[in-house]
Amino acid sequence: MSGPDKPKVIGEEWSDERVKGFLAITPYDSRINADFNALIKAYQAMIAEDFERFVGFFVEAGRDINAVDENGETILDLISRHRRSTAYAEILKKAGAKTTAEAGN
Repeated sequence: MSGPDKPKVIGEEWSDERVKGFLAITPYDSRINADFNALIKAYQAMIAEDFERFVGFFVEAGRDINAVDENGETILDLISRHRRSTAYAEILKKAGAKTTAEAGN
């Protein structure tokens, strides 16, 4: 991610270790689902190609691709509302992600 003190880097290569590092991210609040938190942080930080690799590692680790946030929404619910995130939504769908409505929650 970039910010005022951290310029955005275009074309930066992310190693598997760096991508997998997002599996270890823990929420600041124990009421936040750790799997949802890892997914949202990866989505916010990664380009689609790296996010796809992350989702593969995430599923391989036995994590819940349909984890919900404090409002009962899945990551696919959230990302589907973002106009420029269709690639991310497709990655999630291929990995078995569902919206809350599709999951019947």
